[in-house]
Amino acid sequence: MKKVTLHDKHFEPFIGAAELAAAIDVVAEKVAAKYADNVPLFLGVLNGSYFFASELMKRLPITCEISFVKVASYHGTVSSGTVSQLIGLQERIAGRHVVVVEDIVDTGNTIEHIVEALREKSPASIAIASLLLKPDVYKKDIPVDFVAMEIPNIFVVGSGLDHDGLGRNLPGIYRIVNN
Repeated sequence: MKKVTLHDKHFEPFIGAAELAAAIDVVAEKVAAKYADNVPLFLGVLNGSYFFASELMKRLPITCEISFVKVASYHGTVSSGTVSQLIGLQERIAGRHVVVVEDIVDTGNTIEHIVEALREKSPASIAIASLLLKPDVYKKDIPVDFVAMEIPNIFVVGSGLDHDGLGRNLPGIYRIVNN
């Protein structure tokens, strides 16, 4: 891993791909144990969660389904504070166990918006699985049930996370370098 520049921002290695993979293994074990007797629907939040969702699905020894929704709340390196749903859920979820798959949970605005929308459709349960969690800034009452790694309140890219469209393909996680 080496330093990278994306647009006008510089990033340095923070979490290696092997460490991230090991953390995803642990999440998969916990998810599989919880849903061993069910057929959960995993709901990936695009674009960022595609990496984590893919890696998680490959590790699950249980029968399950996956679908995606697309929401947006970031502009540049900061959350806009508002969430707008761009592509909606097509599957019927009444009576089903739903696991929302996120790349990162920070403010919780996106999670809150998605959970409120899902509750209207009467699922049996809703759980949240996230690659990364920023516990210092997450103040919502909705539990984040499965977390691969906790990080401080810093801006990161890689493994699905981006800076204005760039950096999603980087292996591991990179943190912004203050210039």
